[in-house]
Formats: sequence, C-alpha cells, structure tokens
Amino acid sequence: MKTSAFLYPWDVVGDPDAPARIAALGVRQVTLASAYHSTRALTPRHPATRIVTAPHAAVYYPPDEKHWAGLGLTPHRQTWTAGDDPFAVAAEALTDAGLEVHSWVVLAHNSRMGQEHPETSVVNAYGDRYGWAPCIAQPAVRDHLVALAAEAAARPGARGTELESCGWYGFAHLHAHDKVSGVALGDAAQYLMSLCFCPSCTDGYGSAGLDPEELRDAVRRALEPVWAGAGDTGGGWSGVERLLGAELAATTLRYRTGVARALQEAAVGAVRAAAPDDRFQVLLHADPAPHRTGANVGVDAAHILSVADGVVLPCTGGDAAREAVLTPFAGLAGVRAANFGVVTGMGGSPGTLESDARHAASLGADQLRLYHAGLASGPDLEAVAGALSRLAR
Repeated sequence: MKTSAFLYPWDVVGDPDAPARIAALGVRQVTLASAYHSTRALTPRHPATRIVTAPHAAVYYPPDEKHWAGLGLTPHRQTWTAGDDPFAVAAEALTDAGLEVHSWVVLAHNSRMGQEHPETSVVNAYGDRYGWAPCIAQPAVRDHLVALAAEAAARPGARGTELESCGWYGFAHLHAHDKVSGVALGDAAQYLMSLCFCPSCTDGYGSAGLDPEELRDAVRRALEPVWAGAGDTGGGWSGVERLLGAELAATTLRYRTGVARALQEAAVGAVRAAAPDDRFQVLLHADPAPHRTGANVGVDAAHILSVADGVVLPCTGGDAAREAVLTPFAGLAGVRAANFGVVTGMGGSPGTLESDARHAASLGADQLRLYHAGLASGPDLEAVAGALSRLAR
C-alpha cells in the first residue's frame, strides 16, 4: 500500500539528512504541513534544535495579498522556522529525495482567530466560547476557510492535499494545562457540549424549526446528570438520543450536517480550481459518525466520497476501532487511507503496525498514513521501517 508520513516544515528545514532518512523508512509520500495550528513539538534528530514552539496558527508560506483582498479574516505567517517559505524549501528537498509531497492543511482549528476575533468562536449552551474552534456556520469564517484551503493546499511542489478539521470543531481540544478531566465526558456529552449557540447558529436552528432558547435549555437539562456524576448513558449517536431525545437530536444533526457539507463542498471546489491539474488529489481527514467533531470531522461516507477523492481515517487502536471507521466506506470508490500513530509516547503502536495495517487492508484501506515521522523516536522509526519492509514483500 502507498504510505505517507506526516511532517512539519521544521523537521526538514536546516536538516539536510532528513529527506533521505524519511525515504529510508519505505514511504513514498510525505504529507507536509502548510497551514497548522499552535503546537509545541520535539525535534529529536534535528542538528540545531530540540523544541519548536509554534505559539499560534499560521501558514508556512508567504500568503498572496491579492488572494485575501476583501476578506476580513486573513492568515498569519509563521516566524519560528527559518526562511520566507519553509514549506517550499522542505517540499523541494523531499522531492529531490524521490518523495511525493502532499500539503497538510488544518482549517477550523485556530486559537489566534479566537483571540483576535472572539465573535467567530463556537459558543456552547452555557455561553462559554471555544476560542480554538471557529464556527463554520458564520459566513466570514466559511469564506476564510475556503480561501485558506485553496491557497494552502495548492502550493508549488505539492501533488495533492489533505484537509484536516474541514467541518465542526467542538469541546475536545488538546489545550495547554488542560484541567477538564474531573468529569468524564463520553461521546454523547461531547456532542452536546459542542453544539454552537452563536448568532449564526441560533438563526440556523430557527430556520430548522427549533426554538434556540428551548434547545439551549434542553441541552443544559440533558447534561445535568453528567455533571452530577451519572455519566452520559453511553457513546455513539444512540447516547445523544437518550440524553436529548431522538427528534431534537436529529434536527440539530441535520442542521449541522448541512453546514458542514456546504463548507466541505466549497473548500474542495476551491482547491480543485486552484490546483495545477486534474491529477491533484484532495483527501479529507474524516470519521464516518456524522456527529463527531474535531480533526477528523464527522461525515456521511457516500457523500464525502462524492465530493473528495478520498478520506484519511483514524485507525490507531484495536480491531473494533478500525472496523468502526473503515466498514462504512466498504464498496465505495475513493481512497481510504488508514492513519496510524507511530509515536509510542503519544499512544501510537509502531510495534504492531504490520498486523494493524494488514487488518486495515482487509477492511478496504488502500493507503497508510503515519503520524508522525518528525516526532517519533529512533526505535519507533526502526519499527516502522521493519513493518513497511515486510508489508512490501
């Protein structure tokens, strides 16, 4: 199976040995960040650095002022990796090493936007703003994300793209110094805590036939047992229905699904319009449970494969986790890339990559993604190289 490893530009810029080291793993492709959220990252093999701190969401190339003319929300450039266009520098070095480069674009996950434009953020039923989560129902946010997708995806040297967070973001977020584990929030409670009540969404609920204030009250009532320690009645969509009621839950999901589909269709269309040719591949990081939020946005399998060329699916975990995300795509045309964590310290399992990948292939996966070659230890990368070598036999 074709395999791609995720990388940041700073994993390559300033490290002349990086491209050959990545190619030696046995991968054919690199998925290279061109627009990414804030992070603190280890660089265990870089000759000059050990920690890179990206304090805010940024693009790793010089944005075109003409492309952004007339838009109120514009991207910020990075300042922590050397050079004017670190994406281009890294892409050229990787290409010279025989690797195919695809861009990696993070969309609806941007804490700096939330800081500078708090009105753009998701607002939960209690009035709390999620500054890391731009509300995709807001026209200004949607216009920004579509413009960002087009510019950040079709970078010179890229032969395809992967769009992450191309849909709803919500409560779940790896935030600095998180203190949110005192009450366990399962899948159902996370959905309720991710429902947005900004002005655009309250209008949207009204158009969908809901009274926004009654919905807000219903969400609060549904969550009271969770705060009292009774749990959220189980995971999955059935858990949401038990908490909120089937009819009310279904109406919220119809509204949110429509908003997400509009963004996905517009973003993919904009990328295709900006792409150098019709061979440029567009994939979305996705989850086949439509109510899910976050990096892997909830989608309907048939719909998303009618829009994009394929999906990247979270496959780290046991057999049941892979079956849950891959089975809904069975028999559908399009790329199904199984994404595996290969950093042991971050919950990945490089030692079981071979068997996990074979299981994913039996469920229809035709490509692999490895998260993350720049963050992984030497032993983790040795395990990856061994697994890919055996898979290629």
